Amino acid sequence: MNPATAALTLKALDGLSTRAEVTAENIANAATPGYRPLQVSFEAALSAAAARGPGTVGQVTPKVGPQTGLAAQGLRLDLELATAASTAMRYSALIEVLGRQLQIDSLAITGNA
Repeated sequence: MNPATAALTLKALDGLSTRAEVTAENIANAATPGYRPLQVSFEAALSAAAARGPGTVGQVTPKVGPQTGLAAQGLRLDLELATAASTAMRYSALIEVLGRQLQIDSLAITGNA
């Protein structure tokens, strides 16, 4: 895995981790009167940084703010649970990619098949 891909993967994991935390907070506060659900965005910024070059990827940070669009009309537990499941699946997939890359690197170094 080249350094640019590794940096992108790690930043994506950071963003997904933040999204999981915010989603858990939303779910925990589902019954709290007046609670304003939050959302996390980072994919567009990460994509733009990757297009500018690998040196800018490290500057990307997930943005946490109030939900917009239909979600802003109030917390929908079903959508929050779907977000939690999607986030967990994406995080797991990236971890799997990193694990496989480590296996390939280990085989290349040791020469054992």
